[in-house]
Amino acid sequence: MEQGNKVILMMRHISKNFPGVVALSNVDFTLREGEIHALMGENGAGKSTLIKVLTGVEEFETGEIRVIDRKEPIINRSPHEAQENGISTVYQEVNLCPNLTVAENLFIGREPMKRGMIDWKTMNKRSKEILMNLDIDIDVAVALENYSLAIQQMIAIARAVDMSAKVLILDEPTSSLDDNEVEKLFQLMRHLKDKGVGIIFVTHFLEQVYEVCDRITVLRNGKLVGEYEVEKLPRVQLVAKMMGKDYDDLAAIKKQNDNQEIGLGEVLISAEQLSHSGTIKPFDLKIHKGEVIGLSGLLGSGRSELARAIYGADKADAGELKVNGKKVLIGAPIDAMKLGMGYLPENRKEEGIIADLTVRENIIIALQAKRGMFRLISKKEQEEFTDKYIDLLKIKTADREVPIKQLSGGNQQKVILGRWLLNNPDFLILDEPTRGIDVGTKTEIQKLVVQLAREGMAIMFISSEVEEMLRTCSRMVVLRDRCMVGELEKEQLGQDSIMRAIAGGAVNE
Repeated sequence: MEQGNKVILMMRHISKNFPGVVALSNVDFTLREGEIHALMGENGAGKSTLIKVLTGVEEFETGEIRVIDRKEPIINRSPHEAQENGISTVYQEVNLCPNLTVAENLFIGREPMKRGMIDWKTMNKRSKEILMNLDIDIDVAVALENYSLAIQQMIAIARAVDMSAKVLILDEPTSSLDDNEVEKLFQLMRHLKDKGVGIIFVTHFLEQVYEVCDRITVLRNGKLVGEYEVEKLPRVQLVAKMMGKDYDDLAAIKKQNDNQEIGLGEVLISAEQLSHSGTIKPFDLKIHKGEVIGLSGLLGSGRSELARAIYGADKADAGELKVNGKKVLIGAPIDAMKLGMGYLPENRKEEGIIADLTVRENIIIALQAKRGMFRLISKKEQEEFTDKYIDLLKIKTADREVPIKQLSGGNQQKVILGRWLLNNPDFLILDEPTRGIDVGTKTEIQKLVVQLAREGMAIMFISSEVEEMLRTCSRMVVLRDRCMVGELEKEQLGQDSIMRAIAGGAVNE
């Protein structure tokens, strides 16, 4: 252990495999006393696995973990054992008991006793002292559920610190907090930093990283990209490292469609200050017939949330939405469907496919829902519709009556796409339509998207792959920290301009 540098946690050469997946490959991580260290990376980078390995939720195959005051490497076999080694985690979803008091939550499982009974007076007094020491002034005898999520998280942090945590892991702690609550949490983090606690801050918010962190470790595809001091890493370079692009040598990608040369149609969708509390801040957006509009940004930037607010998957609680110039109220996805919208969700297994139903049933289910229970689609029509899209989309299945769960991921995606094409929507939202599928199928879907736009359909395309967006989109909206921060059109479209916009400005910002 590097005592001279006040290193309190050292992970070296950590590797972890799941069936068919290398989750971590020879990853190093170092945490110093009194620093806030951001752990960053896109979806699938390995952040969660590294935390699980550290806290004993998952075993690791190779490597070692060392903490200060321990001569030998440690192996945490459970979160409880990790706590005994001075490592505590506070998750986005607070793992406390809302019906118990603040004091009971702080001391649950370790209550002070007197004559065989809980010493309430001592427990309340010590709880008050613990919280006041962290500049938190609240009534500890009140049930936890009476306080905001931010206060609940602070109590979870206070409990961890009181249990002698030298290493505190905050896993996406700000995702459900408003700006004022985030600032209160940051004040507490800085307070703990001054006391010598090392904090691992897992987040996807760039602004917050540059506001509160000292160092950044970036992971990508289960591998260590590097460790950097915050003030020496411009934001655009951080984005490039997370996305796997060399900013100094960005290859220009020739657009494979002529969307730019196609005159845009009338405005189909118009959003004015539309928002959903806690997921997407107010935004203005116009979407024309015959265009592919892309949503770009890092994981958690608000791409999916913006789409869900338009579609009614998350009912907008402020602002105005117009379809074909008429103000509409979308309370649920069925309302959006009746207005000519379709939505292919990012998580196809949980929100897209109905695993135990057949390919035929999965394709016709949205049209049947749109028609209503009193206008049933005949079995003959169902078969004709299904055969049409199996052929059109080249869906590989033994026959239309095979349960969709038996198909590959790419073919499941094609079935859901067929479901919405059958509805002939005017506006189609595609959220990560090519994630996890083979290159050939990706190309087919991209070509189909461009063709549908040529035929007049308006399409919203969300993807984490910049190249894919450049090939398919005629205009791109950039999001950052749940906020729409800009638009790029025609000659502005390029990898460097997109990453500059995601990062929040100039190269040297």
